[in-house]
Amino acid sequence: MHRRTRTRSLTVLTTVTLATAPALTVTATARQPAPPPRPLPLERLYDNRAVSDDGDPGAADFDGAGRSLSAQDLNAAGWEPGARLDLDAARLRRPDRAPGRPDNVRADGQHVKLTGRGNALSFLAAATSPHGPGDTAAGRVTLHYRDGSRAGHTLTVGDWRGGPLSTKAVALPHLNSREGGQAQEKTRLYAVTVPLDPNRTLSSVTLPEDPGPDSDLHIFDAAVRPAADGWTGSWAASTGGYTKVGPWRDRTLRLVVHASSGGPAARIRLENTFAARPVRIGHASLAVRRDGATADRRPVPLTFDGGRPGTRIPAGARAVSDPVGFDVPAGADLLISIHLPGPVDAAPVHSEAAQRSYLSADGSGDRTRDAAGDAFTGSLTTWPFLTGVDVRGGPGSVVALGDSITDGVRSTPGANRRWPDVLAGRLREQHDVPRLGVLNHGISANRIVTDRYPGDGVSTDTAGVSAQHRLERDVLAQTGARTVVLFEGINDVRWGASAEAVIAGMKAIASRARERGLRVVGATITPCEGYKDCTADVDARRETVNAFVRQNGGVFDAVIDFDAVVRDPARPSRMLAAYDSGDHLHPGDAGLEAMGNAVDLPLLTG
Repeated sequence: MHRRTRTRSLTVLTTVTLATAPALTVTATARQPAPPPRPLPLERLYDNRAVSDDGDPGAADFDGAGRSLSAQDLNAAGWEPGARLDLDAARLRRPDRAPGRPDNVRADGQHVKLTGRGNALSFLAAATSPHGPGDTAAGRVTLHYRDGSRAGHTLTVGDWRGGPLSTKAVALPHLNSREGGQAQEKTRLYAVTVPLDPNRTLSSVTLPEDPGPDSDLHIFDAAVRPAADGWTGSWAASTGGYTKVGPWRDRTLRLVVHASSGGPAARIRLENTFAARPVRIGHASLAVRRDGATADRRPVPLTFDGGRPGTRIPAGARAVSDPVGFDVPAGADLLISIHLPGPVDAAPVHSEAAQRSYLSADGSGDRTRDAAGDAFTGSLTTWPFLTGVDVRGGPGSVVALGDSITDGVRSTPGANRRWPDVLAGRLREQHDVPRLGVLNHGISANRIVTDRYPGDGVSTDTAGVSAQHRLERDVLAQTGARTVVLFEGINDVRWGASAEAVIAGMKAIASRARERGLRVVGATITPCEGYKDCTADVDARRETVNAFVRQNGGVFDAVIDFDAVVRDPARPSRMLAAYDSGDHLHPGDAGLEAMGNAVDLPLLTG
């Protein structure tokens, strides 16, 4: 690896005259921190070549051992030179450099000019080691604000060969080498963030020091993630996996969602999470539903990127439509129609929608402007690509981070009786606290501690990466997020995680969320005796976790005791029969209603 030598201090000479020996002087040396050099744009600091053409793999040396990323793989993922990449609500881009040209900087204390105001600073980055695959590299980032203040945060980045797939921005199928040509080995790039003070304007950033001879931390791009001022998240769903579909060729999806908040304008969010290839969106539209797949009037067309009728979403990235004047009624069902020119043979999905949606026949073309539902002859019980609907105005949102109970498994399909729906209805009908939107980020079978879906590749498992690994995407990057309710853990204790591991995961989630300025509400785990794997040992671990939640010592800003709401007083390890859906794990409609009604609304805002 090539190393740089940088000056870190100034030598100051001070002359001291000794009183007892006037003729004798002693020169003392004191070392003081040097002011940072004048900040430069990141691209002027590029000193490393990460990307090579497959035909010339020796033209780049990403890791100091002659290995590099494939330009062809990046292009196939939609990450062409100069490509704009919306990654967790930050607008990053792949450097506009040809293969074999400098395209990243190895962090070694460089002072980077970077301005803006927002809630996070995002880096497109990766760690490398000349010795082979690693895990992560970390270093201290210093943020310089325009008012003269500074803040330091630890930046941790996954290794390009051995880092976690569950948190990567994109995974590529090959590794290029100057000695061996091309190898079948996954490589990765990451989008990672550190918090910003939203009330101060950033002026520059000092990158971490060189981590040493065993690793390097590479920065390709950095961008401020702006706050979603003036917008409230009204509906959301988490991507739980990447599954085979169709293939869909020239078809239109008509997805049914339920708005929690209303407003005079709207936009939608589409995500190509976990994908290996870009997806083309031909057209999209928005309407209020009359019934089935029929709109109450002709749908309003949506545009992207400043007026274009469609867009292409790179692998791992997202697209947000341009705002459109459209009166979204609070508590209404909406129809989001998406034309996929195709072919599409795999899609990121939320699998347990508890809602019937629709799709047109193969080859039926763009039906996004149809008011009638006649063309939508097929049905779906998933939400592909669509992850959010935002409305103009409002006070912001509360995010429900959970598993199948939050997801509404075993509630009445199409009735919107999940506990977050009940909570949203209560917020709409009162005036004592801000009427927050409610974003349901429950995923069936999700865990806090470990991933179910590994985070890459086509799979039938749609239980998602862990709550810790999806926190950035599903909570911190959500529109207008003010509060998060953490209600997970039953799947962890059922499938072998220790209570201590679950508690540590809860603490980590709460710490990261509070660092970003969110209010964190913890919820106790509900009982499940009678379900096939809910043993006495499982219940003991559940009770240990619940004792921590109730007596958390300030980890949470507030607590909701869902356990106390639904348990049978005569047998606390079992759910009350009136609230049980019948499987002894999931509450039915009555139980979910009781949970939604049990939330003390002032707890959400403090």
